Amino acid sequence: MITCEGLVKIYKTDEIEVVALQGLNIQIDAGELMAIIGNSGSGKSTLLNILGGLDRPSAGQVKVGDWDLLKITDKQLVDYKRHTVGFIWQNNARNLVSYLTALENVEMPMMLSGNYDPAYAKQLLEWVGLSHRMNNKLQELSGGEQQRVAIAISLANRPRLLLADEPTGSVDTKTADMILAIFQRLNKELGVTIVIVTHDLSMAGKVGRVVAIRDGMTSSEFIARNSAMTADDGSGTGLAGDDHEEYVVLDRAGRLQVPKAYLTALQIDGKASMEFDGEKIMIKAPKVITASEGTAPNSHTVGGKTK
Repeated sequence: MITCEGLVKIYKTDEIEVVALQGLNIQIDAGELMAIIGNSGSGKSTLLNILGGLDRPSAGQVKVGDWDLLKITDKQLVDYKRHTVGFIWQNNARNLVSYLTALENVEMPMMLSGNYDPAYAKQLLEWVGLSHRMNNKLQELSGGEQQRVAIAISLANRPRLLLADEPTGSVDTKTADMILAIFQRLNKELGVTIVIVTHDLSMAGKVGRVVAIRDGMTSSEFIARNSAMTADDGSGTGLAGDDHEEYVVLDRAGRLQVPKAYLTALQIDGKASMEFDGEKIMIKAPKVITASEGTAPNSHTVGGKTK
């Protein structure tokens, strides 16, 4: 469904140049429900904006289905946003029109696109548990209910891809669990591919795959062994336990991002030595030479047995 290879995004002004994505690589299958995590400034929201057609990539390759988002024309981009992708903002005000009812908010994008289907609009509100609130105006709805209206709106164009930017960032834990349950149902029953950008590690731990982004590149992936991923192991990801498997991601050139916690523990900064013993790849801190003799560095295994 989604393929990004060497994806680069550079923001330029007269005085500054910021590289938000530095050759990011990621692949997402059709029908997948996955999350992207990362610290502020890591590039995760930039990636979401590019996939949503809200921003243009600077270089590399980014394809969603049959669409090449690097080469797409402005006219094609409008068609892409109307028919292929749905977007959920963290800020409800960007999804909703305050003076309309919940049902009218869902119907409006259908009218604008010329695909008005009142029965489907009502069905969407039923799917998100708001059939009893569809004729209420927004000021009569709670923050969690407004966010569920936003989810219904994002599906009004029957998208193949649903993008959610911090969808639980402004709701309580109970509502967050309800929103995740809605995503899981939509993913299962409609087959829509769902990509969630989140700081909510409890939500990230309940999807099948989590991709961590650091410094504009994919650094590691967490793939569920069973149904969930759980508590923090101190590595800074917030995902650990027996329910997941962590993988370091290599790009086509063979580059990988070693977790920062490992580098700090080994006091590696700037450069390191690497050895292959026939079964494992070993990364070692540079040898420190004292007045009398060299001291052996610490080491850490970052690779598995060769096949």
